[in-house]
Amino acid sequence: MMNQNMANREVCDLIFVDYATKKPFLNLDFANVSTTELTGESVFAHGGKGHPKRVQFAGERGGTLTIETQIQTVKLWQLITGGEISKSAKFVTRMEAVLDNAGTEITLPDEPVAGSIAVYAAGDDCGTELPCTAAGKTVTLATALTGGDKVIVYYMKEVTDKVQRINIKSTSFPKNFTVYGDTVMKTENDELLPYRLVAYKAAPQGSMSLSFSNNGDPGTVTITCDLMADGDDNILDLVLIEE
Repeated sequence: MMNQNMANREVCDLIFVDYATKKPFLNLDFANVSTTELTGESVFAHGGKGHPKRVQFAGERGGTLTIETQIQTVKLWQLITGGEISKSAKFVTRMEAVLDNAGTEITLPDEPVAGSIAVYAAGDDCGTELPCTAAGKTVTLATALTGGDKVIVYYMKEVTDKVQRINIKSTSFPKNFTVYGDTVMKTENDELLPYRLVAYKAAPQGSMSLSFSNNGDPGTVTITCDLMADGDDNILDLVLIEE
């Protein structure tokens, strides 16, 4: 039964378990491609005329687990980067506003971070800054313009509700994981056999490319994990289950 010819045309669903704590970290069941590659190095002892290879030595066993996905989550970014998740964020925002009838005041939708406001005339975006003061959400120009005129306002906004921020430092590194994969193999007899893989100690590489485009296919994120040996020299299990 197990010597049947078979093939695969289905991605693996993957469960990432924290290697240190043994707790599930991420259920990655939205990948499009999952590829496992085993690697090794061979060196040879040579001898005789023509310097032929006489004895082969194998070592440096390892490999990679590569995942491609168009679906992304904050938890996935954390897995790749090793960054910490926090519940607040600050970023600069831009808005067009209309001055009051006196030509001096505008009201912002948020209270800006102190000292972060820059105001420009509508026709001079990022040009000559208009001096102003701020109190709460109200911005007051030092010199009045015409009432009803438009101005451009830049300010730092702080969000503390319904936000997840990944903070990536120069000292941030991904954790190690044990990865459990689940897919199926199809035999020449049209049977579907469950197939599992276990990567005992997988270390995500810290490289990540996030692509944002207004045309073509949705952006793809590629995660590459280096496969290492655990404390018992295990690297990878390939499991085919007969039903």
